[in-house]
Amino acid sequence: MDLAYIPSPSTGVIHLGPIPLRGYAFCIIIGVFVAVWYGNRRWIARGGTAGTVADIAVWAVPFGLVGGRLYHVITDYQLYFSEGENWVDAFKIWEGGLGIWGAIALGAVGAWIGCRRRGIPLPAYADAIAPGIALAQAIGRWGNWFNQELYGRPTDLPWALKITEGANREAGTYHPTFLYESLWCIGVALLVVWADRRFKLGHGRAFALYVAAYCAGRGWIEYMRVDEAHHVLGLRLNVWTAIVVFLLAVTYIVVSSRLRPGREEIVEPKAEKKAEEKEEKAEGSEKAGESDADGDAHVKADVSSDDAVDPGKDGKDVEHGAGKS
Repeated sequence: MDLAYIPSPSTGVIHLGPIPLRGYAFCIIIGVFVAVWYGNRRWIARGGTAGTVADIAVWAVPFGLVGGRLYHVITDYQLYFSEGENWVDAFKIWEGGLGIWGAIALGAVGAWIGCRRRGIPLPAYADAIAPGIALAQAIGRWGNWFNQELYGRPTDLPWALKITEGANREAGTYHPTFLYESLWCIGVALLVVWADRRFKLGHGRAFALYVAAYCAGRGWIEYMRVDEAHHVLGLRLNVWTAIVVFLLAVTYIVVSSRLRPGREEIVEPKAEKKAEEKEEKAEGSEKAGESDADGDAHVKADVSSDDAVDPGKDGKDVEHGAGKS
């Protein structure tokens, strides 16, 4: 008898009249908003202007969604293109199935386009949004809970996830790998924020740290999953992907720190120009105030000088007038 477990929702969609509200999509949307909000705060702290992160996200998010779906469909093509399956289901993104590897890769292309249009270095932008992306993943993983998918091996632990009978799944209690990854991503976000403050990471190294830390966790979490997946040399494809990407991220951190130490002083030329204009305007106002003060001083000096001469003249005239009378 199970004394404790995490229950799964009876349904992953709530109908608001004719409008279906899907838990999976809702989690993705909330994650995007959190990433943009927190990324904007970090970007401003780095010297950028408010709204820049959101403007670039307009390019990055759609590219990321397409990339994530493409990776999932390509690596799990048998779910959509094998005999008896309907290939149209490949477009039903609301039913789940986004590969983070494809989302980050193609999302980076969209971000590069947005950064290029605004004259912003992509590495600096990536550093600013890295913790926000990790938090977005932490929130987005709860979409798997709504869909009762991507769970781990059977277990009787108190925090086991209870799965109900359904298509391609058997009822039972399993490791809640969605929860493990969600908590891991929160830890990754905190690690990146701490390291960025402690070591002043720049030139894309904060983003690379996020990638490396995420891959380290994704490797062992992926190994626990029991959903259908392709295997290479006995390991799931995503485990190999995590290993390769982890090594690439660590290599980038080492090489980048040697070639380009420190962090960027200017992350957004537009913001720098505005700051210079504001400073020049302030200096101009200060000089104008000093000129007005000098003018007032000269006027006062002239008035005082006239007052000093006039009494002498008046006194002399009075004295001569008195002698004549």
